[in-house]
Amino acid sequence: MKIENESKRPMLILTGPTAAGKTALSIALAKRIGGEIISADSMQIYKKMNIGSAKIRPEEMEGIPHYLVDELDPKEEFNVVLFQQRAKKALEQIYGNGHIPIIVGGTGFYIQALLNDIDFSVHEEKEEYRKSLRKLEEEKGAEYLHAMLAEVDPAYAAGVHANNVKRVIRALEYHHETGGRLSDHNQQMRERISPYRFCYFVLHYPRQILYERIDRRVDLMMEQGLLAEVEGLVADGCGPGMTSMQGLGYKEFFPYFDGLRSLEETVALIKRDTRRFAKRQLTWFRREKDVIWLDKSDYSSEEELLGRVLSIIQEQGIWNPET
Repeated sequence: MKIENESKRPMLILTGPTAAGKTALSIALAKRIGGEIISADSMQIYKKMNIGSAKIRPEEMEGIPHYLVDELDPKEEFNVVLFQQRAKKALEQIYGNGHIPIIVGGTGFYIQALLNDIDFSVHEEKEEYRKSLRKLEEEKGAEYLHAMLAEVDPAYAAGVHANNVKRVIRALEYHHETGGRLSDHNQQMRERISPYRFCYFVLHYPRQILYERIDRRVDLMMEQGLLAEVEGLVADGCGPGMTSMQGLGYKEFFPYFDGLRSLEETVALIKRDTRRFAKRQLTWFRREKDVIWLDKSDYSSEEELLGRVLSIIQEQGIWNPET
């Protein structure tokens, strides 16, 4: 289809917690409306990280173009700024093809950065301060940095795990550079007017069903060879300090490799951490504005769910089936 020449270009967002079933709906939606997909996932951009990231397989794409999937080596850095830069390039290509971009993934901060076109110029690196924080982490541990953050920005600290050292340091840097709180800055960004004409869908299940799906998916990942996948990455030189190895389903294996935890304990920890992550994802999405919640348990089939999404985007002027 061709996009109407309107002041704001259309965009669809399909997000939700891990294991909510975003992949299947995204493909069906893209096929129906003439869409192309940009992954808003911090791990699926990495090559060789297929099982633990629940990466869409080539045969599952059904010919739909996907961007920001399998583009980086696991030893490379990836963050919200790089995501925004790459996603904007993908947007221009999709619009140039006369198609509608569908942003699919569960990394809420990435989605917010793209949707609201957040300016990250205030996050210029201050190497000396960052080095001092890294040294503190080495000497006193990640919990110490997290406690520092809790003192200056308790709201942000409450939403980030101490082991996510990159985000903790980013928030401390923001406070150091501006004197303000990153949580306040993020709230201001949420209130920005998006340059896009968009629909923002959050796919979810009731909590107990979601947690059961998460547990089953982790078991399936182990059956598919998750342990061997992580062992291969380590053999290739990937260590626990790398951005890629901070992902769920990867970082939990390092104590196991060091003999500090059994495999059974490791799997249980992945399940627990993933459930907690899903809870934090839902908390993030509840703070976003103009969100359309879709409880999958309300729909008897994928086709019924797709029909609901199509009717909404048609009502909102994102898509015209007759165009």
